[in-house]
Amino acid sequence: MPDCIFCKIVAGEIPSDIVYQDDEIIAFKDINPQAPHHILIIPCRHIETILDLTTDDTALIGKMILNANNIARKLGLSKNGYRLVFNCKHDGGQDVYHIHLHLLGGRKMTWPPG
Repeated sequence: MPDCIFCKIVAGEIPSDIVYQDDEIIAFKDINPQAPHHILIIPCRHIETILDLTTDDTALIGKMILNANNIARKLGLSKNGYRLVFNCKHDGGQDVYHIHLHLLGGRKMTWPPG
């Protein structure tokens, strides 16, 4: 998608602080962090919302979550814990319409989130 900021990050058109990348996913630091560690894990392929996922995407979503866990371990977050979040559409808090998994850690999370 030509106007998608995350697609531009994947294409290397917009610089980002990348913490992981392969041919299917990329993970980078959020530019507006909501915790001491705030990483976004996205698929390289444009998928607007989690409602657009199909059973063909099962392995991709699993890979995103497993990589979030690996990143959390590398950041030292596995001892005290962390939060993983997918937002969906406007009322769910989705600002960028390219699915992304938030990895938040480094502080105590509260519930409900807001």
